[in-house]
Formats: sequence, C-alpha cells, structure tokens
Amino acid sequence: MDTPSTPAAAAFDAAARIRIVLVGTQHPGNIGSAARAMKTMGLGRLALVAPERYPHREADALAAGAVDVLAAATVHPSLAEAVADCRLVLGCTARSRRVALPEQGPREAAAAAVAEAAGGAEVALVFGRERTGLENDELQLCHGAVHIPANPEYSSLNLAAAVQVLAWELRMAWLAAAGSVAGEADGPLHERDQPASHAQLEGFFAQLAETLDAIDFHKGRAPASAMRKLRRLFLRARPDVREVRLLRGVLADAQRMARLAAEAGRR
Repeated sequence: MDTPSTPAAAAFDAAARIRIVLVGTQHPGNIGSAARAMKTMGLGRLALVAPERYPHREADALAAGAVDVLAAATVHPSLAEAVADCRLVLGCTARSRRVALPEQGPREAAAAAVAEAAGGAEVALVFGRERTGLENDELQLCHGAVHIPANPEYSSLNLAAAVQVLAWELRMAWLAAAGSVAGEADGPLHERDQPASHAQLEGFFAQLAETLDAIDFHKGRAPASAMRKLRRLFLRARPDVREVRLLRGVLADAQRMARLAAEAGRR
C-alpha cells in the first residue's frame, strides 16, 4: 500500500485502518446504535465477535442512516480472529485488577490509535459485553486498556454511548493530526486554509479603517485607539484566508450602503 504523501492525507487515511470491535453483544439494538455513533464521526469499520442476535431488524432500525456500516460489518467467532492483523489493540473497559494493562484515557488512547494507524498499522478498539465487559482471556489480547472517567457514583455507560465517546476522540485526534480543528459537516474532510498572510491582513485593516470612517463610527474621536484594539483582536484570532475574504465582503457591503446613504442625504 502506498504511503500517503502528506501528514494530512496520512491522518485521514488512518480512519480506514481503525476498526471498532464489539464482543459478545447481547442486544442487537446496541449494535445498530454503535454503527450510528461510528458513522457520525467518520468511522466505517465494524467487527462483531460472537454477537448473540445478529443480523436483526432492531440493529437495522437503530442504525438509522448507518445501515451501510452494518452491511460492511464482519462477524468472527473469537476476538483473536477479529484482531489477528492488528498491531495495536485497545480494550475499552472499567478499571480492573484482574489483568494488569497500561491504562489510558479516551483522548490519549485516540491519539495513540491515530498515530499508529497513520503509520500504516491496523488498529482495533474493543468493547465488551453490556453486563460483564471483556473476559480475562480477551483482555490478555489487548496492548492497553481505555477507561472512560465517568461519574463514579453512576458509572454505568451504555455500549453505544461508550463507542460514541471514543469515536469522537478519534475524530478529534485525526483532525488535529491533519492540522484542522473543524473539519467538514459531511463528505470528505479538507485541510483548513492557511492563516492569512501579513499582506492580506494589512489589506483588511486598511479597508476596515476606511469603512469605519465611512459609517462615522468614531464620532469625532481619534481613530487610532479603536484601530489598535481591533488589530489586536483580529491578530489574536488568526483568521484564515477564507475568513478574511468573508470579512472583506462584509466591509464592502457596509461601504456600499454608506455611499448610498450619503448620496440620498445630498438630494
């Protein structure tokens, strides 16, 4: 397989190497809900280990628009088979002294998973049964444990909710790795525009000063103080190229309206 040509491409390609593995799921609706949670965060690889009832209409119903994730899901008789080709396997489980595993929170685990997958490795995040979680022999197959720090007074987290937490963290990790903190609402992700250049910002500041004069914003006061504060504000925000273009469009409309108002006043 060819190595992606940029860090951004590598990070986005990582999603295709990360699978969610559900072990011994008892309620088919949880499988469907987990598929939906995955798809909302851009994950598509689901592996099922010995599910009690699957395929099932309840799984299809709760998957909503993620039936394609269910259709592509693989079913395995054992966890060992489901993760046989993986170089990193993380078990999502409550804290336990039964099997000593390195523990991470969801954010650290997601960052490690994305880094490993971006390097070309297959990665699995494993979730156990609704009532009993992962068994000792299954935990032995994991390289580490992921613990969601829920409210200790009510730490019972639904399976699909746990998948959603980890899927969200995975998405944030690969967006960060690709240099984008926002991404796109749907469709393929794109890199964030570069921050506006010095020349682009100076052009914006010049137009901003002209616009403030045109709308009589200063009301006779010296404009230097307001412009200094506005420059600090926008420089701190570090607008990108698209954002500066949008702001200049707003200013152009404000200047046009100021001209129309001035012409009307002279009639």
